[in-house]
Amino acid sequence: MTDYEIVIGLEVHAQVLTRSKMFCRCAAEYASAPPNTLVCPICLGLPGVLPTINRAAVEKTIMTGLALNCAIAQFSRFDRKNYHYPDLMKGYQVSQYALPLCREGWLAFDAPDGTARRVGIRRVHLEEDTAKLYHRRGPDGQAVSLVDVNRSGVPLMEIVSEPEIQSAEEAGRYLAKLRAILRYLGVSTGNMEEGAFRCDANVSVRRRGERELGVKVEVKNMNSFRAVVLALEFEAERQVAALERGERIEQETRGWVETGSITVSQRTKEYAHDYRYFPEPDLPPLVVTPAWLEELRARIPELPDAKRVRLAREHGLPADVAAQLAESLSTADLFEQAVARGAPVRAAANWITGEVFRLGRSGPGVVDVGQVTAERLAELLSMVEKGTISPASAKDVLAEVYRTGAEPAALVEQRGLRQVSDTAELERIIDEVIQQNAKAVADVQAGKQQAIGALLGGVMRATGGKANAQLATRLLRERLGL
Repeated sequence: MTDYEIVIGLEVHAQVLTRSKMFCRCAAEYASAPPNTLVCPICLGLPGVLPTINRAAVEKTIMTGLALNCAIAQFSRFDRKNYHYPDLMKGYQVSQYALPLCREGWLAFDAPDGTARRVGIRRVHLEEDTAKLYHRRGPDGQAVSLVDVNRSGVPLMEIVSEPEIQSAEEAGRYLAKLRAILRYLGVSTGNMEEGAFRCDANVSVRRRGERELGVKVEVKNMNSFRAVVLALEFEAERQVAALERGERIEQETRGWVETGSITVSQRTKEYAHDYRYFPEPDLPPLVVTPAWLEELRARIPELPDAKRVRLAREHGLPADVAAQLAESLSTADLFEQAVARGAPVRAAANWITGEVFRLGRSGPGVVDVGQVTAERLAELLSMVEKGTISPASAKDVLAEVYRTGAEPAALVEQRGLRQVSDTAELERIIDEVIQQNAKAVADVQAGKQQAIGALLGGVMRATGGKANAQLATRLLRERLGL
């Protein structure tokens, strides 16, 4: 690979969060619905029906374009993308081709080596999702395919990058940043495991120093960020090996096979003319007025980069800690709300990026904070700061709060985790331990500082492990004149 470089362009399909589908009034939330229950003549593709544009989907697509530094088209339209597949009820998909809503933007992210990278966004356009196919075995053992139309017609954004991504790991960074922006905007859940955030990649290789792009291969069926990185690494290595053998790279679509960690050929790659695009005759063009555009611009919230900078500036956090908190809107909000309720800044940041991340992090920029609210976190940190509970016990309490939403103070009392922090009580116990451990005392006074650990252990045993270790250590050293 040292003589070659990889060139990657990504096509991301993100389902848009709306109450109804793109062109009808059927509910868009289909995940828990029984198959084929959220359907109507429009999303079933029956003859003679007329679609209606979902305004909310258009607005969220424009907001995404603005967040990605795109130019927003004043005049846009929908097109018919013609192809035949069992999950496409009409035999065509209503999409955008010649006149998309957003184009010529860019996305900035941190490259694996820590440098700042900027990748161009070619276009962001709006279309409808397809139905979902299920491939199973029937009662007789024969392979069957079932169609669930509930997903058909759900609003879908396609975000197309320029072929400027330079490694598989860089592609993962790009996707993580893009998903974070979509979640901050509230326009998509970004959940890959639910199919709400899907990625296809165009991959080519060329010798270093060459300017002309190699033949691109489209890779599909990547269902996680890890799968994206592994699939792109494999495909690049496959193409290099083929070129070294003197073979030609065919422009095709290949699928990632997770079990074998390989890509396999699926079909010859289609070109735009294969889809016979033409303007959708049943929908009017979209006209984005300056007033409407400014209204949408004003609705864009603080995005990850701006939040990272502000967290560092306002709270005095190190840049890397602020960046970790800002990766996920849930953790950034938890931090600021906990601090507003009296939690110490550094403690709140450290516990979130430490224990909350450990409990709820499932991928880049994805942290489920569970049942940990700002009030519960602030209460727990207050007990740690006051010495009511030890940090080790606090970790166990936080894990239970995460799972059940129980109140920290109640858990501390139920489990008997309250520390002995009464100075007079600890001094009495320390005096008894000193009297009972003359040899350890003599060792300490002879300069063997490690012997103080034996004395502290005696204090902990006498209190059933509930002594405030920090306070007990200080009092013990004072008693021994250290």
